[in-house]
Amino acid sequence: MKNKSLISRRFFIKNVSLFSGALVLACDIGQKDKPLNTSNENGHFSPNLFVELKPNGDLILTASRSEMGQGVRTSLTSVIADEMDADWSRVTVKQAPGDDAYGNQNTDGSRSIRTIYEPMRKMGAMARAMLISAAAEQWGISAALCKSELHHIVNTDSGERIFYGDLVAKAALMEIPQDPILKSPDEFIYIGKGLKSVDAGDFVKGIPKYGLDIKLEEMVYACIARCPVTFGSLISYDDSDSLKIKGVRSVNTLDRIEKPFGALGGVAVIASNSWAAIEGKKALKVDWNFGENETYSSKNFMDKITANVHQKAKLIREEGTVSKAFDRADEIVEATYQLPHLVHAPMEAPNATAHVKEGSCEVWAPVQAPQTTRQEISDFLGIELDKVTVHVTFLGGGFGRKSKPDFVLEAVALSKMTELPVQVIWTREDDIQHSYYHAISAQYLKASLKNDSVTGWLHRTAYPSITSTFMPGVNHGAGFEFQQGMTNMPYEIKNVRYENGEAVAHVRIGWLRSVYNIIHGFSINVFADELATAAGKDPLEFRLNMIGSDRIYPSDNDYKLDTSKLKNVLKKAGKNAGWGRELPKGHGLGLAVHYSFYSYVATVVEVSVIGNKLKVHDVFTVVDCGTVVNKDTVIAQLEGAAIFGMSLAYYGDISMEQGKVQQSNYHDYQMLRIHETPKVHIEIVENGDIPTGIGEPGVPVIAPAIVNAIYNATGKRYRKLPLKSDDLFA
Repeated sequence: MKNKSLISRRFFIKNVSLFSGALVLACDIGQKDKPLNTSNENGHFSPNLFVELKPNGDLILTASRSEMGQGVRTSLTSVIADEMDADWSRVTVKQAPGDDAYGNQNTDGSRSIRTIYEPMRKMGAMARAMLISAAAEQWGISAALCKSELHHIVNTDSGERIFYGDLVAKAALMEIPQDPILKSPDEFIYIGKGLKSVDAGDFVKGIPKYGLDIKLEEMVYACIARCPVTFGSLISYDDSDSLKIKGVRSVNTLDRIEKPFGALGGVAVIASNSWAAIEGKKALKVDWNFGENETYSSKNFMDKITANVHQKAKLIREEGTVSKAFDRADEIVEATYQLPHLVHAPMEAPNATAHVKEGSCEVWAPVQAPQTTRQEISDFLGIELDKVTVHVTFLGGGFGRKSKPDFVLEAVALSKMTELPVQVIWTREDDIQHSYYHAISAQYLKASLKNDSVTGWLHRTAYPSITSTFMPGVNHGAGFEFQQGMTNMPYEIKNVRYENGEAVAHVRIGWLRSVYNIIHGFSINVFADELATAAGKDPLEFRLNMIGSDRIYPSDNDYKLDTSKLKNVLKKAGKNAGWGRELPKGHGLGLAVHYSFYSYVATVVEVSVIGNKLKVHDVFTVVDCGTVVNKDTVIAQLEGAAIFGMSLAYYGDISMEQGKVQQSNYHDYQMLRIHETPKVHIEIVENGDIPTGIGEPGVPVIAPAIVNAIYNATGKRYRKLPLKSDDLFA
């Protein structure tokens, strides 16, 4: 065995090979500031293949993150293409399968561009440098006399040009640069611009393959009846009516898979077509043991955790002495906020196709975490990881739901059982009633005012933690959850105290777009507005004063909260909305500002409440997310965040009684309709700072801005969501 060497993150794998007549570059992406492994030609590693340049000039670039409408396939590959000076019209994108060779592939946490922007730039720069070296050798001149220019290398002395495709064979023999020179920002041709989606044309034609588009020879379909109470179990079932349905082949018991992302288990109907599988499931007569969660009522649970935040709770952090600030206050302001369970409800419900055979498994699925999926399959089947292949299809929405591969393990288990390729189908009802839910929460905030300034701040929060999914029985939150808008609250207040009340999970808890920033961003922004009212101050000016001086908070990574940026987006949002202008009767403006996923977002909304009818007219959002790769994508993400946030504010509510989810489809878990959609105005703060998250930061500001605008219009304060439970939709 040849030795493997370690190199810093500034270097990439030194492997170049000719593959099918194309120049292929390999790269191993490690985490920032950690060494990378490199391999020799003995192939001990599966190298990351991102660039494939063919002799005809066609360029295939590999996207390692899952595409679910956020444009990541275009954004990531355009970074490579820019550094290569490649002609975008010659680019096609290949989706990477789940494999550790690609670095972290989890498409969540608003981190795709944030974490692999620099490595993708280096991939392109490496390719460009090799093409320049090849052309220089062919001309017999110094590489310094060559430059790249839109899929060509140019001889700056003679003006001669060589097409990239004509350099493939020679470039494959060039030495790989250890530290390729990156472009300066003023040389970018795609980064920072608006670039059409590489998949746009195919979307219009219906070409991209989603999970349910997969068809295999001898494939059967499965639909599963699951216990309506989370973690309940099967007692018995009668499948006689199901087996009478044409196309139903068998009915099988599916055991629960005891893993954080394992299957819930149930009764699976196997059929030759999807309709028969769904109808067969409906015809089942099942007797369930509902278990200990049968008594779960989300209404009663809300009462319980609300009581918990009204008493002293587990201390998370304290600075100064809040009690003294309260004792010396001119005025004390208190408020309680309540938010319900939520569910992702993507347009495409979970589904997966699996084929287990001869000690191997191949899967096709719309997953956000293909490596996690692959590992879970390997563990479940007890086979080596390299015997598992996970093909990532396009995702019809995800929002965090499809980062949990329980639905994939169902397909794997049934394929193993039937010895056939199996496609598992979840109906909309399955998805809404058997998901990983966003946590229900109650929060209590108390603050002291002295000379119209905030001198003390107490924040208690209670919610079932995501960690309960991994460690059943956990009854308090985790540090990373508090960092999502609570303990990293950016206000300059000398005396602060954070506490966490007890809350035990009775359903599976998972991450949903923006996660706990939703609950903390809501309470903090509405409470700050209430403090401005109590102080008799303009909410915008009061908020700027709360943020206080320009300062940068210390951090253990490259991302540091800069309050000057937070104030900047808030001022710009106010300016764009015409803050302070005279409004028609029944209209109001409301604002919110939040820091999440290392990005700064402020939103001002204009609403009207006339005759108990709420209407949001305009949403003005400003974002500072560092270097922007594709402006079109950023704008689309923030527009989508506005609609997503409004849906949660208006309608989002998953309720449980006797342990059962009461909602089932879009008729009772509603989304915003077209006639309710406002005008959304987006401004991007342009700077050359390191890129930060964009998929999620636009969500937390929407609901509190709406609530604050309603107060401005009506004088009535709403402290719980959704708003449909009040009188605003009469």
